[in-house]
Amino acid sequence: MSNILIIYSTTDGHTKTICERIKNFLTNGNFVELLSLEDAKKVDLYNFEKIIIGASIRYGKHSRELYKFINLNKNTLDQKKNAFFSVNVVARKPEKNSAETNPYINKFLRLSKWKPNKIGVFAGKVDYPNYNFFDKYIIKFIMFITKGPTDTSQSYEFTDWSKVDDFSKEFKNNY
Repeated sequence: MSNILIIYSTTDGHTKTICERIKNFLTNGNFVELLSLEDAKKVDLYNFEKIIIGASIRYGKHSRELYKFINLNKNTLDQKKNAFFSVNVVARKPEKNSAETNPYINKFLRLSKWKPNKIGVFAGKVDYPNYNFFDKYIIKFIMFITKGPTDTSQSYEFTDWSKVDDFSKEFKNNY
């Protein structure tokens, strides 16, 4: 039995949904705690044997708070079995849906200086009806340029849930 911490940094909630799926997968035989990045700042990471961090992209960037958290806790993270995954809509494209080919994973690894044991990337969600006016039309423009969906009356989920399950299974069995 392992003590596992899953930390999420989310913009619209989809990364949390993915983390909940991972938690449900890992809970059998383990104690798993799911915390927002903000709440994770208040816990002692040494109490956990394994740590997973999932983070979303908005306008081409992970949050500054994510980088601050990782920089403050890098030594502890390095001593634990760990994983990181990014949730971004670019990963909807087959040529950008792996840790090796996703530009946001590459950027994350350059900027964070942390080298997670396991790295994943999952396609996210475009949820036009729940965006504010500004986000809706900026994201629509980005989707137009990248040949994505532009009907703002709809939501589009691109997450391959079997890929999330495979990530969870590999983490459970190998880390």
